[in-house]
Amino acid sequence: MMQTPLLLTSFVKRAEQFFPDKLIISRTAENTIHRIPYRDFAKRSRKLADALTKLGMKHGTKVGSFGWNHHRHLEAYFGVPCTGAVLHMINIRLSPEHIAYVINHAEDEILLVDDNLFPHLSQLAPMLKTVKHYVIMGDSTEIPETKLENVHSYEALIEAASDDFEFPEDLDENTPAGMCYTSATTGNPKGVVYTHRGLVLHSYALGLADAMGMRERDVIMPIVPMFHANAWGMPFAAVFFGTTQVLPGPGFNPALILDLIEQEKVTLTAGVPTIWLAVLKELEKNPRDIASLRAVVSGGSASPKGLIRTFEEKYRIPFIVGYGLTETTPLVSLSVFTSKMDNLTMDERVDIRSLQGLTMPGLEVQIINEKGEVPWDGKTMGELIVRGPWIASEYYKDERTVNAFKDGWFYTGDIAVMTGDGYLKLTDRTADLIKSGGEWISSVDLENALMTHEAVFEAAVVAVPHEKWLERPLACVVLHEGQTADDEMKKQLLTYLENQFAKWWVPDDVVFLDEIPKTSVGKFLKRALRDQLTERLEEV
Repeated sequence: MMQTPLLLTSFVKRAEQFFPDKLIISRTAENTIHRIPYRDFAKRSRKLADALTKLGMKHGTKVGSFGWNHHRHLEAYFGVPCTGAVLHMINIRLSPEHIAYVINHAEDEILLVDDNLFPHLSQLAPMLKTVKHYVIMGDSTEIPETKLENVHSYEALIEAASDDFEFPEDLDENTPAGMCYTSATTGNPKGVVYTHRGLVLHSYALGLADAMGMRERDVIMPIVPMFHANAWGMPFAAVFFGTTQVLPGPGFNPALILDLIEQEKVTLTAGVPTIWLAVLKELEKNPRDIASLRAVVSGGSASPKGLIRTFEEKYRIPFIVGYGLTETTPLVSLSVFTSKMDNLTMDERVDIRSLQGLTMPGLEVQIINEKGEVPWDGKTMGELIVRGPWIASEYYKDERTVNAFKDGWFYTGDIAVMTGDGYLKLTDRTADLIKSGGEWISSVDLENALMTHEAVFEAAVVAVPHEKWLERPLACVVLHEGQTADDEMKKQLLTYLENQFAKWWVPDDVVFLDEIPKTSVGKFLKRALRDQLTERLEEV
């Protein structure tokens, strides 16, 4: 067989050749939407590569991007790695200290920054050790007032760049193409480097019928940010397949998401559960036509069954739960149905959809505990480990590699069970699992159950110290508007759980909160929640 390298350069070439008129619909400001055909996207991506090369970008140079989902960010997705350089997608929601840390750790030399984010980033400039140039991504060619040197306009650079630049043809498929850092629930963020080969194979996986089934006729809208695990790989795959892309830009909200779905006839979209909860709330208040959607993909944290049921039953839209991490590029599994599930009841469908689903072809997973690999009984818990061609093999210059990558496997730190049908079900993070009287209790199962109660908007369950049992579960609940947080509601919720779980699983108490702290990507931040609860207890 021919040994042709798997490279992102082939994506740009294919989109330009076969789908020159297909559109990238890019919102860059409140009332500004650009409609850019792939023909122009390919041209602009090469011009960006030429412009950055003139600024000093070469093979292996780290170029940071600090921006929302829009066409300029997409151009950087290809214009940087297709020259042999590395695009570092910086999570703009990290703390200032962590933003400075990841830029310094990655050794970014050029930063591509959204115009409305530049004031925020420029404050960190004195802390940045390796940055030589700032490129402002905005519709204007004017440069904002700043004391920083070497600040450039993205559009001015594109305008001045050569039309004759070509991407090199001799890249190795194992050349680093991109990098992201974890959202850091503990310690500093950890860097993960993606190769051309890994991104290409991950893009193929997204096109599989039993995955997202991405194809040319789709209109995709990734709500998940392009700085979070490559927007789950959707922008890469969309260019490969010639898929129309809708990029919602900065400051989006549930109303805007629904407007774009309705106006642009979006067929496939993806984001975290908190987004979809807010979208449903807006949809109930101000109905839109969302019949164009063939699927909604949700990931990042557990999706409440009530959320899944509403999409599937009321709106007849498949609601697919996925699982993955920064270290896995990220797709590991999706809650798709197999042929044996054709005659499921709605309750059974929702139960399957709420799982993390079937492992993608090309990957291997195991669930292991101190006894070895666990049986597929849907009950026995262990740590999920995974390996495959788009799974990282190490952290970037980080000693924590030793604990997470062993014997060719990535140890996820997630606790899971495997159903008899081979579906993954996450039960916790290793750090969040509750051990009461020597027995494990899954906080995720309790949270999912609480969020099926009609009064509950969000719920998180954490371990609190106990004299006799060492740890006991405590439920932290945010109620829907109009619900009363009192002893009667507390009793009602505990009774609700008693009807579903063994008595020793049921939390000892319920604490009502206005909001549950979350990470930069919308996951419950249980470390902060535990600290918050400790302060409360000390005050009492």
